[in-house]
Amino acid sequence: MSSSNNDLRGILSRNDRRERDSQPEFRGDCAINGTQFWIDAWVQERKDGSGRKFFSLKFRAKDVQHAGAEPSPAVNDDIDSQIPF
Repeated sequence: MSSSNNDLRGILSRNDRRERDSQPEFRGDCAINGTQFWIDAWVQERKDGSGRKFFSLKFRAKDVQHAGAEPSPAVNDDIDSQIPF
């Protein structure tokens, strides 16, 4: 099996779990410069009256926690005692 470079590549698929208009219509992931990202995408329509559609995208690093998620365990619980002020 040959190894392939998936950098600067990704995938989007329809979000079958969408319950509200604010949630992305498509979801996926990609790799950029060796960092893994989640992709959220919404179909938008241009406001110039042309009726043309486009994707609005949002990228989030996979190693960053989402709002409301529990914080990761602290590496050093005694960090406050190390700060000199």
